[in-house]
Amino acid sequence: MAGELDGPRLAPKNGVARQLVVFVHGYGADGNDLIHIGTEWRDALPDAAFFSPHAPRPCGQAPMGREWFPLTFRNPDERWNGVNMAAPQLDAFLDAELARHNLKPAALALVGFSQGTMMSLHVALRRAQPLAAIVGYSGMLVLKGDSDIEGYRPQIRSRPPIWLSHGDRDDLIPVQVLFHATQALAALDVPVEWHIEAGFSHEIGTEGLRQGVDFLARRFRAARRTDMTA
Repeated sequence: MAGELDGPRLAPKNGVARQLVVFVHGYGADGNDLIHIGTEWRDALPDAAFFSPHAPRPCGQAPMGREWFPLTFRNPDERWNGVNMAAPQLDAFLDAELARHNLKPAALALVGFSQGTMMSLHVALRRAQPLAAIVGYSGMLVLKGDSDIEGYRPQIRSRPPIWLSHGDRDDLIPVQVLFHATQALAALDVPVEWHIEAGFSHEIGTEGLRQGVDFLARRFRAARRTDMTA
């Protein structure tokens, strides 16, 4: 069940959570893989609580790790089927975490890596109320058949601002998928910014971390201003 997702947490530097950053880890890792980013970002986001849940499934290819959905690389539709299968649990978990902190959706940001970026994009664009932001590293926008943009459009319920980063030497998920994602999101009227991390493979670089937290800080400030004038 969604309420059973667990993982490492970091309390806000300022003591009371006014924002929530949820890290969504990649295939074969677990929540411990990304929570350290929260320790690096606490000064820039002092009002944010950080949580990095473990995906619900043991990973078939990495028994010590977890997966949001299985990957065999034999079925061309397995990513599409996978994000749809896993989305309801992550979506319900986000509702539970917002309620736990007594926060509105506009105070929530998702930060994904690889498979976690696929999940973050898929879930956030379908939520009734937009999040503050999505930051995605080394991932992709999953479309049915990898190209059905117009079939995707009716599924979108909100358009939170998105920032994507990718290493130019990524040999697991090639950097070209970044351009496919940004072009598709722009065609769907979703605001998106992007960054190429020079010299990096399937990983998160120092500049990517810096730009990612700067983006979140800007989006949280904008969401707060909107909330104050609503």
